[in-house]
Amino acid sequence: MAKPATGRATRETASPDPSLEGSASQFEGLYRFGFDPFQRRACEALLDGSSVLVAAPTGSGKTVVGEFAAWLAMRGGGKTFYTTPIKALSNQKFNDFSLLHGQMNAGLLTGDNSINGDAPIVVMTTEVLRNMIYEDSPALKGLKYVVLDEVHYLQDRYRGAVWEEILIHLPVEVQIVSLSATVSNAEEFAEWLQTLRGRTEVIIEDRRPVELRQWYMASDELLPMFVKRPDGAILPNPRGREFDRRKNPAQGPRPGRGSRRGDGKRSRVPLRSEVVDRLDGEGMLPAIYFIFSRNGCAEAVKQCLREGLRLTSQEERAEIFAYAEDRIADLSPVELDILGYNDWISGLERGIAAHHAGMIPPFKEVVEELFARGLVKVVFATETLALGINMPARTVVIESLMKFTGEKHELVTPGQFTQLCGRAGRRGKDEIGHALVLMQRFTPFDAITRLASTRTYPLRSSFQPSYNMAVNLVRNYDLTEAEHLVNSSFAQFQTDKGVVRQEREREKLTAYLASYRERSHCDQGDLSEYQDLLKRLRRLEQRTGVRDRAKAVNASVLALAPGDVIEVRAGKKRGRYAIIEVLQRRSEKRPRILALGRQGALVRFGPADLPEPPVRLGRLPIEHRHRVSDPDERAAIAEAVKAFSPPPAVVEEEPENADELKSVREAVARHPIADCPDLGRHLHFAERATRLEKEIATLERRISRTTGTLARRFDQVLAVLEKLDYVAGWQLTEKGSLLTGVYNESD
Repeated sequence: MAKPATGRATRETASPDPSLEGSASQFEGLYRFGFDPFQRRACEALLDGSSVLVAAPTGSGKTVVGEFAAWLAMRGGGKTFYTTPIKALSNQKFNDFSLLHGQMNAGLLTGDNSINGDAPIVVMTTEVLRNMIYEDSPALKGLKYVVLDEVHYLQDRYRGAVWEEILIHLPVEVQIVSLSATVSNAEEFAEWLQTLRGRTEVIIEDRRPVELRQWYMASDELLPMFVKRPDGAILPNPRGREFDRRKNPAQGPRPGRGSRRGDGKRSRVPLRSEVVDRLDGEGMLPAIYFIFSRNGCAEAVKQCLREGLRLTSQEERAEIFAYAEDRIADLSPVELDILGYNDWISGLERGIAAHHAGMIPPFKEVVEELFARGLVKVVFATETLALGINMPARTVVIESLMKFTGEKHELVTPGQFTQLCGRAGRRGKDEIGHALVLMQRFTPFDAITRLASTRTYPLRSSFQPSYNMAVNLVRNYDLTEAEHLVNSSFAQFQTDKGVVRQEREREKLTAYLASYRERSHCDQGDLSEYQDLLKRLRRLEQRTGVRDRAKAVNASVLALAPGDVIEVRAGKKRGRYAIIEVLQRRSEKRPRILALGRQGALVRFGPADLPEPPVRLGRLPIEHRHRVSDPDERAAIAEAVKAFSPPPAVVEEEPENADELKSVREAVARHPIADCPDLGRHLHFAERATRLEKEIATLERRISRTTGTLARRFDQVLAVLEKLDYVAGWQLTEKGSLLTGVYNESD
């Protein structure tokens, strides 16, 4: 395997080739439009031998930079691999390169197709390149550029690690063109790339080529999602909240007497046919209508057909039919019947179509071409169309903001929302693009506006060592190199940056700790020794007071008998009582008392209610409990209780450890530091230092858990592989060798 990009890259920037001088302007001349400044800067950086990261909004033309890399490789006799996250986008880029450079110079490698794989420009899905690297494919020889389109896909929890594996393992001399949507931490990502692969130029473009307006539709009402106040401030449209209140009128406030009851009209999600008809009337077509379900897309077309929608003229219908018939001429009538040709062509003729990964390539390609020509006016599509496929529209419609992730339904992220809206507005055709969100059953209007107003989002790595990754690392590297490669990931880079912040916090706290210790120092003696004595004294006093007092209370209660008159001198039960009964069940550790107070009321309490032993004042002739059931008897006992004299002052007995207490107290008093005039100040800073030491210890444990997390995960994966006999020592078994080619569940 070629040398991967481990640690800090040492690739020296290639010197500009004099023969390529002016190449960027020559390349620009191949296009019918002038380049934007960010496109020119990125092309010049590639010419200068640097890798580039281009972060720009969807539809801004950042793929031009990847196409320039391919053009450079062609002129220099090298190769370019152009990777995309989905097959549909790979197919489209393959067609683009075939038209631009000729079919002999363009190749395609996906799970479905393998065309001209030795061409100087090969388009492929990202996993194909990862597999080639692990297999040390001969096709990597002569590779000069790799374009990673939609590189922000590395945060995808299921596939994102593939992008990082490529960046880590790809030979360091290969220049990388990373094309990303606008993310808020592009500089951080570029810093990692530069650490990993050498000089990387960061090109950030925030401006959309076409202005975007956002709309909200509920029932049959279409309103702007945001409005401008007289002072120029932009805020969510207050009318949008009214639809939330009208989702369930029964839950709204009841009208007062004499006031008019509302019309009771309940707001609802508009029908798909209603939305299309409204867009047609407002001049907002062509549109891409996003539905996160293949069946939903097909059903939407049928619904529009049932409603009799027709968006095309007679001439357009004839052109659509002729083109479609020509493209599917190779399919037999039986095949067309199975594929639902009649519904498909009926929809096309009316300017309505579906587009999703479940359609056969000829059907999808016909839809894409007719939409690009402006003959198909509405395409009901899954989010596939948001991933860079060149099918821009004037309007995008987002039916639902809840998306199934494979495990559960979740609200789309700001990044996914921005990606969907990125299709709105055709450069050179539209002055304004429109993004329309339909009313959501379970997402309030305010949550929608927060999502829509989030312009950028951070790129977070989803990298985790997998079983396939582990066996390929075992096959190609030694243990030290493998762990170093794992620790070179963007995930660990981001984690370590967090550790850096924690380390800085620890340094700051350590500086404070040194200051506190300096201020707590006393020239008259050892403060820590004095503190230990104080702690020991406190423990003795606490233990003696609590333990001995509890024993005494429990013993005094057990000694009581019916008729005893007691005085409780402290606590909530303070007062004078006549004991009626003392009970202790087998299930209870402590006795319970039933007593009669001076007011004639019966009271129950136990040792836990008494902070100190009760004082016995004398006895009354109470032999049977049933006597207190009589009110007159209770009143007589209460009067008799009042007649007893107050208890004498109690002299406390010395505790069991009185000698130890006396000794420690004397030691505290005799300590040299006890006479220091600044003793209080020293103790104050010493206590603050103790608290800070605990805080620093907690921070150090957190740093220890964070550092090398992926390496520990890699070790755990290896342990499982060894237990299951895929790896023995640092060698692959026969099963392990087989696992190196199993890259996902479908292999």
